[in-house]
Amino acid sequence: MSRVAAIDCGTNSIRLLVADVTARPDGSPELRDVHREMRVVRLGQGVDATGRLADEALRRTRDALVDYAAVARENGAEAVRMVATSATRDAANREDFFAMVRETLGVDAEVITGAEEARLSFIGAVGDFDPAAGPFVVTDVGGGSTEVVVGRWDGARAEITAAYSADIGCVRLTERCLHDDPPSEQEVRDAEQVARGVLDDAFAAVDASGARTWVGVAGTVTTLSAVAQNLPDYDPAAIHLSRLSQKQLRETTSELLTMTHEERAAIGSMHPGRVDVIGGGALVVQVLADELRERAGIEAISVSEHDILDGIALSIS
Repeated sequence: MSRVAAIDCGTNSIRLLVADVTARPDGSPELRDVHREMRVVRLGQGVDATGRLADEALRRTRDALVDYAAVARENGAEAVRMVATSATRDAANREDFFAMVRETLGVDAEVITGAEEARLSFIGAVGDFDPAAGPFVVTDVGGGSTEVVVGRWDGARAEITAAYSADIGCVRLTERCLHDDPPSEQEVRDAEQVARGVLDDAFAAVDASGARTWVGVAGTVTTLSAVAQNLPDYDPAAIHLSRLSQKQLRETTSELLTMTHEERAAIGSMHPGRVDVIGGGALVVQVLADELRERAGIEAISVSEHDILDGIALSIS
């Protein structure tokens, strides 16, 4: 057994998982959580418009990393891997970010390719699913990008057939299109058109027609599940492996897009850092739902609390 610390630094949030890596009877690795934490630091604030990481965003991220490094040490993590995704790939001043991580955490941040991001998301997402439900299409809606990956899972190992990282996510779409509170009908139509155009490229690259089960991961999808279930608080146990029909997705998206900031903030299961961007994220998920119904006949999304963070932890072993 080894104890590892995985950090996923995305456009909107930064997350830590300290876990023990053990072996199943067949020799494949299995994770046992020791500590799991998420903070919204909005690292990608303004990147789409300026091409640079904002100073205040770097400070928020550094504050989180100082605490994460302490948690990893206190819990006896033997190895640490930090993966940085869309925001740092796009930023002109990304070297400032790398230097800050090196100084704070003691390891280098890895800016992985979109294909590697998709692979790690898939591995983390499907571990609790019956292999007979495959092939799977896994979607990871982040702040700045959305990964679409198709593959199979035999209960121990994943076989990925295609993957694509699309430059659209909850922060990017919100900053481009959704400016009013609540957004106007025209803004919503424009945002949906932008998301559909970007995701057309994803589905041109990834043939999802043979997929039988759609698994959605990351904060936008888990929040949509919490809202659709009317959970009084965010409850990972109720969210993990929940299913939302196309009708539930559409109703929840419509509800969120007609709420004001204050109304969204009053939802008990809504993380404060998602209040401003959940509408944009919900639109991305809605477009994914439309595409997967048309291309694969899939009528519902299965929600996983396990995602790229779990894939990163497994990759350390």
